[in-house]
Amino acid sequence: MFDVVLPASGAVVVLSLVAAAAWGTSDFGGGLLGRRAPILGVLIFTQGTGFVLAVTIMVARGEPPLAGDDLALGLLGGFLAVFGVGGLYGGLAIGRMAIVAPVAAVLTALTPAILGIALEGVPKPIAIVGMVLAIGAVVVVSRVADHAGSNRPSGLPYGLVAGISLGLLSFVMSRVDDAWLLAPMAALRGVQVVVFGAVVLLGRRAWRMPRPSWPLALGVGVIDLAGNVAFLSAARIELAPTAVISSLYTVVTVLLAATILHERLTRVHAAAIVLAVTGVAMIAAGGAATS
Repeated sequence: MFDVVLPASGAVVVLSLVAAAAWGTSDFGGGLLGRRAPILGVLIFTQGTGFVLAVTIMVARGEPPLAGDDLALGLLGGFLAVFGVGGLYGGLAIGRMAIVAPVAAVLTALTPAILGIALEGVPKPIAIVGMVLAIGAVVVVSRVADHAGSNRPSGLPYGLVAGISLGLLSFVMSRVDDAWLLAPMAALRGVQVVVFGAVVLLGRRAWRMPRPSWPLALGVGVIDLAGNVAFLSAARIELAPTAVISSLYTVVTVLLAATILHERLTRVHAAAIVLAVTGVAMIAAGGAATS
């Protein structure tokens, strides 16, 4: 075996692309599972897998659990993740992935940017232009949703809830000390498993997944965690390019939906997706540059 040592810039590109590919693939897989099994079962299984893996790796690394203010932020992030991941997987399951994924991605970037303006002042012009493009993309995608020739609902409300929740989650987790790597992920997924499990028990909701779906659910949980680890590892080297490249995960989800599920994309819809991806990238670049 030969050890290949990448320069810092090369490592950032590779790790960020891994994060984008992993997130896009896990989102697609989670939405696909939601069409085959109860969504609560999908959420418990996938997030539970991430929790077990995060704790196992955390212990192996000798990383202590979150404490103090970081613990409070981790728990708050967990509740935001309940709405964010639950809304995203729910929307991808019942709606059109080519609508839910871009809208969620735009708002995931736009929400912390707005909070950043309120707390830290106006960002660089590139971020402002990105916000304008992002808002335009949301409007175009929502208009196309009613005329896209699909017999599935758009899933737009789910995308809105997921995007805002995940955007708030990004903002909250950005306040956690950089010394932590796996502990924040363990906290997030632990809260999610508890909340989703409580919903199942108290509401007597369906949750059992057919055995043929278990391997895919396990894979989604593993790939999602790998994406998070890749993102955090790249961000510690250089944040700006990491945020830009990894924000393109929505392209992977949309392309998988078009290729595997044959979801029809009109020209206007395709243009809106390009607009959304461009807006997300510009917001990420401007926000990272001003941090």
